[in-house]
Amino acid sequence: MIDLGFALNIILSAAGLALLIKCADVFVEGSASFARNIKVPTTVIGLTIMAFGTSSAEMAISFSSRLKGNTDVMFGSIIGSSISNIFVILAIAVLITPFSIRNEIIRKQIPIMMLVVLSFSVMFLDTLFDSAAVNMLSRADSIVLLLIFCIFVYYLMTIIHKKKAAGQVDEPPKYKVFRSIVMVVLGLGGVILGSELLVENLVEIASFIGISDKIITITIIAIGTSSPELVTTVVAAKKGENDIAIGNIIGTQIFNICVVLGLPVIIFGEVDTLSYNVVDISFMILAVGMLWIFSAAGRRLRRFEALIFIAMYGVYAAYAVMQ
Repeated sequence: MIDLGFALNIILSAAGLALLIKCADVFVEGSASFARNIKVPTTVIGLTIMAFGTSSAEMAISFSSRLKGNTDVMFGSIIGSSISNIFVILAIAVLITPFSIRNEIIRKQIPIMMLVVLSFSVMFLDTLFDSAAVNMLSRADSIVLLLIFCIFVYYLMTIIHKKKAAGQVDEPPKYKVFRSIVMVVLGLGGVILGSELLVENLVEIASFIGISDKIITITIIAIGTSSPELVTTVVAAKKGENDIAIGNIIGTQIFNICVVLGLPVIIFGEVDTLSYNVVDISFMILAVGMLWIFSAAGRRLRRFEALIFIAMYGVYAAYAVMQ
């Protein structure tokens, strides 16, 4: 006989996914229209409003985990999301709709993302670089990450300034400013609510089946909290909003590491973990490196490259299961 609670979890997961998909469509449409209304490059919207907004789930988990002293979940949600955002989220979007990547993104934005990942890696891997007993992120480390994020924000401001100075003209906005803002707010709210419904009930289903906490953290929680990025990236790619699609992934990676992970540490103090090591961090670096290489090679992402991404995630998941 089927457990009623288990059945309800399945129904709520499906409802969360449906809400997520519908609201992501509204969110992307509103964001693109808003960008064109205020004459801001859609890349910037993808790197900011969409990236920061879709990171709300990771932000909530990061603060909650730090307050409860559950640093494994805190690190796992960020490290897992950083790996899955490229190897799974972006890969699925490319499998559905391969898309081109502008040269500026390859030359500037992906290298900034790599800088953030490498900086975090050097500061976090104390067992490798300082022969410490545990890997740790201190307040000083997090301040450095926040400063890097400030440089990233300054870079975004230069993009806006250059476009306005050049007098570049985008295609006309689909909706007026007020309607665009309403669509962004309502769409984002629905995306967040849908993702929370989805993640919460998937975790309950996984626990009921008997899956371990670490596997739940790096798979269901990591991918589940990235579901807003997944759906918005896929929707943006299908609508031909390539800059929003790739910008959402890059902005989320940078925001998650610098702010979502760094801010709770600055406020509440250092955190350490024994569960995440050089292998986990190596996969973070590998994901960004492969994205950079594939993008630079053909100025676009193709389906066979997406399959390689997914295969690499399979390797990482297999490693995690064996731990």
